[in-house]
Amino acid sequence: MQDKVTYEFAVIRLVPKVEREEFLNIGVIVFSKRKKYLEMKYEIDENRIRSFSPSVDMEQLRNYLQAWQRICKGGTEAGLIGQLDIAMRFRWLAAPKSTILQCSRAHPGLCEAPGEVLEELFSAYVLH
Repeated sequence: MQDKVTYEFAVIRLVPKVEREEFLNIGVIVFSKRKKYLEMKYEIDENRIRSFSPSVDMEQLRNYLQAWQRICKGGTEAGLIGQLDIAMRFRWLAAPKSTILQCSRAHPGLCEAPGEVLEELFSAYVLH
């Protein structure tokens, strides 16, 4: 148990029509302060998305998700938000939003390897 560290995760949701509050899980973000880990993984299944909401602009969706990935990595390429500390970047990404990309509330856990948790959560919440 001594090797375990706390982590938090949030599920990334595509909400094409915010007023309807319907969503598809398309990704996961995992954050561990002690491991200095902030990563996300997503999948754009165009057929699934188009069957859910044909009007989604796939290029815009890709651009948004790529911006979120830059924020996870941090640095000047991610703008002002990317220059915040890792915890603040996670909080910004996971904060409630009224846009087509939203996150579930953050959930805590314990793990030894946040990267493995990311893969497990992605499989559980996005692929299945």
